[in-house]
Amino acid sequence: MEPCQLVPNPDAFASGMIAFLDCQAQNIGMGGYRALAVQGSSASLVLSAFLTIFVALIGYRMLFGDTPSLREAVLSVVKIGVVLALATGWPAYQVLIYEVVLRAPAELAAEIGGASGLPGATGGLPARLDGVDRAFETLAVYGPGVRLNATTTELQPDRYAPPPFPGFDTFAIGTSRAIFLASAIGGFALVRLGAGLLLALGPLFLAFLLFDATRGLFEGWARALIATALGSLVTAILLGVELALFEPWLSDLIARRAGGEAIWGAPAPLLAISSVFAIVLGGLLLMVGRIGFALKLSQPWRVTQSARSGTAVRTSDTVRSTSTFGAATPSATTIEGRSRALAVADSIASTQRREEQSTTTNAILGSAAASVAAGSRPTMPNTDGPPRLGQSYRRRTGSRVSASAGARDARA
Repeated sequence: MEPCQLVPNPDAFASGMIAFLDCQAQNIGMGGYRALAVQGSSASLVLSAFLTIFVALIGYRMLFGDTPSLREAVLSVVKIGVVLALATGWPAYQVLIYEVVLRAPAELAAEIGGASGLPGATGGLPARLDGVDRAFETLAVYGPGVRLNATTTELQPDRYAPPPFPGFDTFAIGTSRAIFLASAIGGFALVRLGAGLLLALGPLFLAFLLFDATRGLFEGWARALIATALGSLVTAILLGVELALFEPWLSDLIARRAGGEAIWGAPAPLLAISSVFAIVLGGLLLMVGRIGFALKLSQPWRVTQSARSGTAVRTSDTVRSTSTFGAATPSATTIEGRSRALAVADSIASTQRREEQSTTTNAILGSAAASVAAGSRPTMPNTDGPPRLGQSYRRRTGSRVSASAGARDARA
């Protein structure tokens, strides 16, 4: 790694700053990783402690009879291998993470911008930014021109709106240049330096992948890396669009001023457009940040552990449900993790209950058929226990006849 040096040059200020920031991001990412991955560093001590605790917890589980399944064993070995390979090996880390975060956005921007015809997409973007910066400087030197009267030229004085305050046009040109440089260099500084710092902390955050309680820190680190990579892509594309607008516009304004024509109507739109692009760049960086932070890692080992720990609870729930509602077919999630003996016992019990219910139903139907053949009303056995409240006596179906009612009918 070579030290990054910058001597600000007014003629190449944007390209010099971008090169300086990119150099610092690479040195921080590479040098920081190697410093933390070396034996005896703070990150290596944390990684060693985490690996010791991780293996010890597996041993304690086996000591108390909770033997990990084949799936859990394979996932544990894969996690340990991934963490060790990426947290201690620079070649693997460089290919899988470092190059992807710092190099892939430029390649994607070249493919997208080249197909779209954006300036600087295939290379030379910092130099094109310097060209726009020099055009702003030249325009500021020329100034907006002198407002002429109708008696000296064909230009009418009421053609342009009056400025908000004296000297506004000169102020607008200078402010437009400052906003253009601040948005371009600030966007690159945010995404590149952020990526370099996160890459340097890779060995520390990779150790957090081992445990469920600390896995959220690893996910946050991975989300931030994705956000910085997408931010680099968005910044390059948006600056290409801004160059496509400003380059011909500023060239035309400079040519008009060189010919002695005033440009009283141009400074305010220049200030407005440069401000709009700065706001759009900030909004796009926030948008890709939200996209990057939407990452969620799957956790299959949690499913396995919860299934093993909840076997007894699900088994008791199944037995209670079967005894209450009769023969019930256990679901696939209920049978998962149970032994073969318990599954066979449940199957035999369900078969016996179905046979008992079938025998009782046949006896009831046979008794009802015999009663109908004898001409009597079939009597259904009371299988529901004691009668319900208000149903101890049968309801009368005939009308009641009293003596007073008979006498009244005779008089009538």
